[in-house]
Amino acid sequence: MTQISLTFPDGNARSFDAGVTPADVAADISNSLAKKAISATVDGEHWDLAWPIKTDASIAIHTLKDEAPALELIRHDFAHVMARAVQEIWPDVKVTIGPVTEHGWFYDFDRAEPFTPEDLGQIEAKMKEIINARDPVRTEVWDRERARQFYMDNGEPYKVDLVDRIPEDADIRMYWHGGWQDLCRGPHLQHTGQLPADAFKLMGVSGSHWFGDVTKNLQRISGVGFRNREELKAYMTFLEEAEKRDHRRLGREMDLFHMQEEAPGQVFWHPNGWTVYTTLQDYMRRKQRKGGYQEVNTPQVVDRKLWEASGHWEKYQHNMFIVEVDESRDGENDDATVRNKEHTRINALKPMNCPCHVQVYNQGLKSYRDLPLRMAEFGSCARFEPSGALHGIMRVRGFTQDDAHIFCTEDQIQEECARFIDFLEDVYRELGFDDFEIRFATRPEKRVGTEESWDHVEGALENAIKAVGRDYVLEPGDGTFYGPKLDFYLTDAIGRVWQCGTFQVDPNLPERLDANYIDSDGDKKRPFMLHRACLGSFERFIGILIEEHSGKLPFWLAPRQVVVASITSEADDYVAEVVDALTAVGVRAEADVRNEKINYKVREHSVGKVPVILAIGGREVTERTVSLRRLGEKQTRTVALDDVVKELGDEALAPDLR
Repeated sequence: MTQISLTFPDGNARSFDAGVTPADVAADISNSLAKKAISATVDGEHWDLAWPIKTDASIAIHTLKDEAPALELIRHDFAHVMARAVQEIWPDVKVTIGPVTEHGWFYDFDRAEPFTPEDLGQIEAKMKEIINARDPVRTEVWDRERARQFYMDNGEPYKVDLVDRIPEDADIRMYWHGGWQDLCRGPHLQHTGQLPADAFKLMGVSGSHWFGDVTKNLQRISGVGFRNREELKAYMTFLEEAEKRDHRRLGREMDLFHMQEEAPGQVFWHPNGWTVYTTLQDYMRRKQRKGGYQEVNTPQVVDRKLWEASGHWEKYQHNMFIVEVDESRDGENDDATVRNKEHTRINALKPMNCPCHVQVYNQGLKSYRDLPLRMAEFGSCARFEPSGALHGIMRVRGFTQDDAHIFCTEDQIQEECARFIDFLEDVYRELGFDDFEIRFATRPEKRVGTEESWDHVEGALENAIKAVGRDYVLEPGDGTFYGPKLDFYLTDAIGRVWQCGTFQVDPNLPERLDANYIDSDGDKKRPFMLHRACLGSFERFIGILIEEHSGKLPFWLAPRQVVVASITSEADDYVAEVVDALTAVGVRAEADVRNEKINYKVREHSVGKVPVILAIGGREVTERTVSLRRLGEKQTRTVALDDVVKELGDEALAPDLR
């Protein structure tokens, strides 16, 4: 028997017979490990314990203590057990695919009748039966024709289609969980009893389609799964907190915005929401002006010729909204239903600002003395997102980027990168995020440019990060085909991570769009283009802020900052005086002199997340004071009018103006 060498994480190596399985290796180490083992990593790939190892390799045996591989495996098995449960309850249901998701899994089914909430409870109960049965899990590798015939004989047309979609050089793995079979790449647990029966929950049913084919409607059942009951409980608590913070619900309660079917993925901003939007935009405008950026504005509808020249028409057209215009029309009498194809001009709503910024740069001769040139735009963009991906104002089709591009020489990249990280840190801190994570994406396998140029540019970004004293997470191979990039991630109050800022090096677009500058030696050279954004899009970042603060936005950003509420009608004139005094120092103040009890007014404005309520009765009128109550606090305090005007006037200033 041929011997192979397996190297363990501690660096020690041992010899085994070729064809040994990870389960055999675990048993050779100890009986305890053999019982606890769930999978292995072999030469960097996640392996089933039953798969044979035929060559020298590195190996690590995993147990439930190894979080990442354990969760992947558990959720994968939960998907299979759920599909088995569905077919045991309803044998006529056809199964399709069931991949792992971020916190669980889903499985798509072809069933004539819709699944109901009661059905989900029945499926959960059957899943627990299967888990408690501790049925063995086994795997075999079949040839393509045998697998196709098996599924044809068993009336599983979707599995036949899947077999046909598997690449010719890939193994076709057949898995059995007890007597139930599925096509799967694996790996899986050794038996169903290794699944924690008290650590999963089915979350709901939604519609789906078979690989986007709208004629083949399926039903998707989603679930979440964890290693133990405590992790599941923590996740469900997290979901409850996320629901309380949902920007869509808070947007309604605060009267910020709405969406409607006639404009899918686009925001109707109400006065309150537009106040937040413009206040944030004004803040960013001041920061960018101080940071050395020149603001521009470019067209929203641009001829396809520019998108062809930039390369976006070929690679991004499916995400672009196309606008066709018949330029032969000569007046009001034209039939709007008839189009002259020979004179039809094809345009697109811009999905990004960069090609237009190069057009601004290209106006007039540029010298090396003009660089770096920092060009910013609050650019209105439009991208076609699938309807199923739309999510409130977090994922939309119409949005505004806080976009900027820096045109510079290769030697200026490091300094501009360090400068931007400092700029970004200042903005995030003032917006309430004390820290962020930098992820550094380096050269992909398919790329343009010389190795020397990549070495120089990647070195510039790395040195810039070190120069500002920050760490980074390396993401090898995740850069664009033309340059490396930095992505900046924020963590919110309940632990969710959001990618907002970005800094991307691009020598490609200036080349395609013929951007030049005259260097000190008198020769024409190409500038580098640095794409950068802080917030990403205003829509998404406002959604993040709403959820970060549970609607209780910082005072300077709150759309309704102060409500001055009367307790008696005799206080109405003084209420108006207080509102005028606050408005004069820049506070967004409004009066509430309705004939309602003060407790009713306080409750109503608290639901609307008004940060400060000033109550005024007869005593306050006489003493020229107010009773001040802040959102979330039960106690009120009496403050002199002049003092409250100064206090709230100072708080109303944006952080960069204090």
